[in-house]
Amino acid sequence: MDDLPPAAFRRQDESPDELFYRQPRFVTHIDEGAIGAVTALYREYFPARGRVLDLMSSWISHLPPEVAYREVVGLGLNRDELAGNPRLSRFVVQNLNAAPHLPFADASFDAAGLAVSIDYLTDPVSVLRDLGRVLVPGGPLVITFSNRCFPSKAVMVWHALEDAGRVQLVRRYLEAAGNWTAIETLDRSPQPRGRFGGDPLYAVVGRSLGPGPDTTSS
Repeated sequence: MDDLPPAAFRRQDESPDELFYRQPRFVTHIDEGAIGAVTALYREYFPARGRVLDLMSSWISHLPPEVAYREVVGLGLNRDELAGNPRLSRFVVQNLNAAPHLPFADASFDAAGLAVSIDYLTDPVSVLRDLGRVLVPGGPLVITFSNRCFPSKAVMVWHALEDAGRVQLVRRYLEAAGNWTAIETLDRSPQPRGRFGGDPLYAVVGRSLGPGPDTTSS
């Protein structure tokens, strides 16, 4: 992302993320229709009985309830939220903005999801490059997002764009990481969205090529 200035990844609130997320939030950040769209994407892309990484996880993973997975590992910032997530086999507490390297071996997972959190990463390319390392070659990554966020913690470039621009930005993150292929951009906003509207839901999906040129094994 050399064409973007460093200020693009600054935030209104530059205090340590651990402070902002120290209080658990047992709430959903998108509405039921958008959550259903995330679940449908996971049902479509994640292999049953596979090993799944829920990156930037919380107390709910939006996985299809009828599908069994071999393992679901969560990585997030709030221990109480992660401990309260019934779908997780185990979890790791880690601030990816402070430490973008993932504490997992190469090809540890068959699929990964990153739900409504990509806008908070200050070095998304490094995180996504290392995420490609920990997925098996060909393993899918489903990145989903809406038009809702914690404004003070979203990066400046996210605020500067409308929905269509954000979709293309996330696609560029994967392209810049250099170890993703078959990248798709999807609008899975529920239709109809109801009398008073509803949350849109967008996705960028890529397939891992394995370790990138700048990644190292754990």
